[in-house]
Amino acid sequence: MSISRIMIHAAAAAALSLAPTLASAEENIEAVKAMEEYLAFADYGGGTISPEQIPKEDWKRFYVIDARDKGQFDKEHIPGAVNLEWRQVLEKRASVPKDKPVLIYCNTGSLSAQAGFALRVAGYENVRIIQGGFAEWKSKGGFDSAIKKVLK
Repeated sequence: MSISRIMIHAAAAAALSLAPTLASAEENIEAVKAMEEYLAFADYGGGTISPEQIPKEDWKRFYVIDARDKGQFDKEHIPGAVNLEWRQVLEKRASVPKDKPVLIYCNTGSLSAQAGFALRVAGYENVRIIQGGFAEWKSKGGFDSAIKKVLK
């Protein structure tokens, strides 16, 4: 699935998930307008990064968010990642730094794309989605694949 299609799905999901919680039609219109304005200027080409683009030694520069549920996180995760479920990113956004790069992932990239979209709408310009999520990070050898790519 292309990134633009993922982001369209993310925007639709975000709009649908916001609708039941809004108190009035005016607030709904404001939320839709804010998303329209964001989508008109967003550059999604810079919103994703493949795991192998980041050398192992550079991962410590990032604030890495595992957007999966606690059970999945507890079973295995990228070393150094913090668990912040994708549905909670806006509610707990105060814990996400704005002064350093943020990487966010889920299993395959679709839920983290929604979480990343929500954070970007909330003003976080430093968020990148790990393309393919944890599954791709693991399938490409995790940190070892980043090291191999640098050495080639």
